[in-house]
Amino acid sequence: MTGIDEITLNFSPGSLTLLNAILAIVMFSIAIDLSPRDFDRLRRAPKPVVVGLASQFLVLPALTFLLVWLTEPRPSIALGLILVAACPGGNISNFITHRAGGNAALSVSMTAFATIGAIVMTPFNIALWGGLYPPTRAILQQTQIDPVQIAIIVGLMLILPLVLGVTLNQKRPALTARLRGPLQILSMAIFVAFIVLALAANWSFFLGYAGAVAGLVIAHNALALGGGWVVATLTRLSPFDRRAVTIETGIQNSGLGLVLIFAFFNGLGGMAVVAAFWGIWHAISGLALAQLMARTKAAR
Repeated sequence: MTGIDEITLNFSPGSLTLLNAILAIVMFSIAIDLSPRDFDRLRRAPKPVVVGLASQFLVLPALTFLLVWLTEPRPSIALGLILVAACPGGNISNFITHRAGGNAALSVSMTAFATIGAIVMTPFNIALWGGLYPPTRAILQQTQIDPVQIAIIVGLMLILPLVLGVTLNQKRPALTARLRGPLQILSMAIFVAFIVLALAANWSFFLGYAGAVAGLVIAHNALALGGGWVVATLTRLSPFDRRAVTIETGIQNSGLGLVLIFAFFNGLGGMAVVAAFWGIWHAISGLALAQLMARTKAAR
């Protein structure tokens, strides 16, 4: 286990570009299911968005730090958990919220606002919580995260496809009706396949260390989902909105996490394995939770 802090994974610039494109396709497949009216309703009632952002950027990083402090994992694994928690909600949260019978428009709004906020909040949360945990402090001292580069990355892979998808749905609703189902299934399949194939060159390493992070990632994901549900319940959101906040908090943009890890941390082994395992596990847990939630209709 000691070696995981020194090992780096191979991940080419071309692979990073492809990952960004895949994440943009996933976002576009969700955006074509929305219209400007969905966001106008949220503008008149902003409380769920504010609650969701607080859960995302305040509660989850604090819970993650508590988990790291109690379990004391290897420094690179600890920083991987902190970085994932500092990322905005994942694009697939919108798809999963829709499947769960929750407020998909709220989910997309939270993802959009969180992604914009991530320009400031992601570096801030990594620096704050990573700096408070002594074993990860040394790693951060050797790293400099460029907020402008983060802004460009998240803008291209989230904001642009969101605008394009909503615009297409408004202008060509018949076309988006035909594209919606197949594109959502295809984009999800491509995303999961990419996570697996992108690590193929490091497969033996990934398998060797995945077991060491599996328990922590599963516990972390459960903590995130539970934390989102508790926050939404305590603030008395409707069950319809509560499902969106729960899933948005528990489904992190691990794709962005991988981009940041390879762009700024040179593919540090423990961090990369955590983010990659998150990318697979949160899809499994999220879809399972959505299947459970969808059995009953959420009151609005």
